Amino acid sequence: MIKCDLHTHSICSDGRYNPKDIVIMAKDRKLDYIALTDHDTLTGIPEAIIESDKLKVNFIPGIELSTEHNGESIHVLGFFTKENYNNEELHKVLDAFKEKRIERAYKILDNLKKFHNIDIDINKVLSNGKDTIARPHIAKAIMDAGYPYDHEYIFENFIGNDCRAYVPSTKVTTTEGIKLLKKFNALVFLAHPVLVKKTSIDELLDLGFDGLEAIYFRNKPKETKRFLKIAKDRNLYISCGSDCHGIPNDVRHGNVGDVNIPDDENVLHMLRWLKLQG
Repeated sequence: MIKCDLHTHSICSDGRYNPKDIVIMAKDRKLDYIALTDHDTLTGIPEAIIESDKLKVNFIPGIELSTEHNGESIHVLGFFTKENYNNEELHKVLDAFKEKRIERAYKILDNLKKFHNIDIDINKVLSNGKDTIARPHIAKAIMDAGYPYDHEYIFENFIGNDCRAYVPSTKVTTTEGIKLLKKFNALVFLAHPVLVKKTSIDELLDLGFDGLEAIYFRNKPKETKRFLKIAKDRNLYISCGSDCHGIPNDVRHGNVGDVNIPDDENVLHMLRWLKLQG
């Protein structure tokens, strides 16, 4: 097995760990490769690179881009080399995404008050996030305000997909998201296909993905087997991810290194290429 985790989040989006902490955990758990894939931002990458160089950890700069297809939220993982992630044009696009996320937070808070009589100060939400504002920041603000709900309950009943207060994070199409990341030479993967409900995986993969997150923390064994077969049949790269957020008692995500990937030459080629190009 290749010990790697190619899907993690830091305080730069909706995680609780600093970027360097992700790298330190990868070192402590003897991972072969680690990637940081914050939502719609790359601002945590420089800190992670400095720590990975210091600890001699194989680090891959990444991102998890929020897109929409067929009326459904589709997340796209992009993996860069250390040279091609730091592009001024790309950062300007991502800055615009961040502004849209703040607008979304305002709308979710309006819905929480309208539908659930939950009144939260937007400044409390913004203070919970270092960079990209996401739903976990809203969940934390609700708990901090003294409402008798935990993180899981808030997502399942108030702000999760299809809940009354939910607002989609972006109107960027999946096709546009793939095109954007490939413009800057990223390898583009469909994130957590097990969470896709309305669209067939084959339809999504036809949009031009390079790979599939076939191994994911919430997969059941039969689902992993199915996704590995799809990737093999389509000659796609595969990745694995814990989707670590570092949130206490979080059953929806794993921790750094909770998943591993088969010892496959195709995977090794991809990982080594990303590392060597950096």
